[in-house]
Amino acid sequence: MAHQILGYPNFETNEAMIRLFQQNGVDMVELQIPFSEPIADGPTFLLANQAALERGTTVDQCFAFAEHVSSEYDIPFVIMTYYNVLYQYGVRRFVEKCASIGIQGLIVPDAFPEESELYLQACRDFRVDPILLATPYTPDERLAYLAGQTGGMLYCVARKGVTGARTMFDDTTSAFLARVRQTSAVPIGVGFGIQHIDDIQFLIGKCDVAIIGSHLLNLLETEGLEGVGQFLAPIQALVHS
Repeated sequence: MAHQILGYPNFETNEAMIRLFQQNGVDMVELQIPFSEPIADGPTFLLANQAALERGTTVDQCFAFAEHVSSEYDIPFVIMTYYNVLYQYGVRRFVEKCASIGIQGLIVPDAFPEESELYLQACRDFRVDPILLATPYTPDERLAYLAGQTGGMLYCVARKGVTGARTMFDDTTSAFLARVRQTSAVPIGVGFGIQHIDDIQFLIGKCDVAIIGSHLLNLLETEGLEGVGQFLAPIQALVHS
């Protein structure tokens, strides 16, 4: 799964990236609606969120773009944002809108399930998967609870901290994912810090979805679309071999 912050650097580049994702075998795309306080995001995404908002990016513009790409590209799309965006828009209205434009799932890191029944019920009512997060520090009892509440997949944060810094995948990661696999009946996604094809190689057989975000944005800013394509091509060859 690849990631785009909508409106950064502009919607035209967002679509060019999505076109590149499809050409290089990306299986799912996460569309982030920018927010002023993205608490799960590191410096790269924080600056991109701020820049998108300063350029006047709105929720309605993001929905219009999401509707366009979900009809134009044969890739499942999920939307990622923060709960205040849903709250200000209207939680049920937000989820219903996602369903109406073909969005298949939602990632809202600060929608803690025990405090977000309105959100979870709306997802059930409109058949949009609420993708919840677990970390290596999540106790077994909590992990079982999250696995029972999540939809589509369980997003496993590979390490403590925010997005952006590289994760050193090791035996601790393997043990965490094995514990999740024993608990969760839904697919497992792993994100936070995937930056190299060796990271993908490590995760094969341990999870179902590798989630790449900040590294793709860094590549875009330093090497352009060509650099992104050069990064994705060998991954496509690896995972589809």
